[in-house]
Amino acid sequence: MSRALRIAALPLALTVSACAGTADETALIADPYEPANRVVHTFNTGIDVALIRPASQAYGAIVPEPMERGIENFVSNLSLPGDMVNNALQGDGDGFSRNLGRFLMNSTLGLGGFLDVAGDNAIERVPADFGQTLAVYGVQEGPYVELPLLGPSTTRDAVGTVVDIVTNPLALIDSDTATDVLVAGTTTDIVDTRDELGGTLDAILYESEDSYVALRDVYIQNRRAFVNGTEGGTEGFVDIYAE
Repeated sequence: MSRALRIAALPLALTVSACAGTADETALIADPYEPANRVVHTFNTGIDVALIRPASQAYGAIVPEPMERGIENFVSNLSLPGDMVNNALQGDGDGFSRNLGRFLMNSTLGLGGFLDVAGDNAIERVPADFGQTLAVYGVQEGPYVELPLLGPSTTRDAVGTVVDIVTNPLALIDSDTATDVLVAGTTTDIVDTRDELGGTLDAILYESEDSYVALRDVYIQNRRAFVNGTEGGTEGFVDIYAE
């Protein structure tokens, strides 16, 4: 669900579409599973209405801004080991080194990741996931799918999501504390992201003529741009899947 919520604003999607200009970004979206996808979309929207949206509104009203930023930094720091695994698989030595430096610096000097000391020293995160890794090795995008709770995806990225979950170095630690931290971090990230992108997601889900098509098109446009940016260098692309 965090990945579903971490979508760019609609104007950003249009900007990416206009600037990318390659056949890959403008290709038609394969959606042979649309009837089943729409059923899942209705379910996911219902979860948002009943749980996630109200929780995010309460979170935004109660939690002070500095604390929100600290929580975002902490969750981002938790995801760095997974990034590093995929940096290595993609042969991105520079990305691996940067993420390793960020993780070590923020985990120590940054008080467990709540402070972005590395960012203050111009050591930026280089996000990577297994869906991107599969793309680097030539695996095609596949049809669009919307997954229960996990949200919009493709067949390639759905496999990547499962692999990322089961191979996350922190998730492999045999410790109840590590598990509790990951679960709490992921839950908080979902609520925080929904609060941060509240207006944008409300416009897509509740104000567009067809929320299913709107969500699908924004996701695919930006996902393609991000994957292509990873394959050819991330400069110039906006990381909308940081968490």
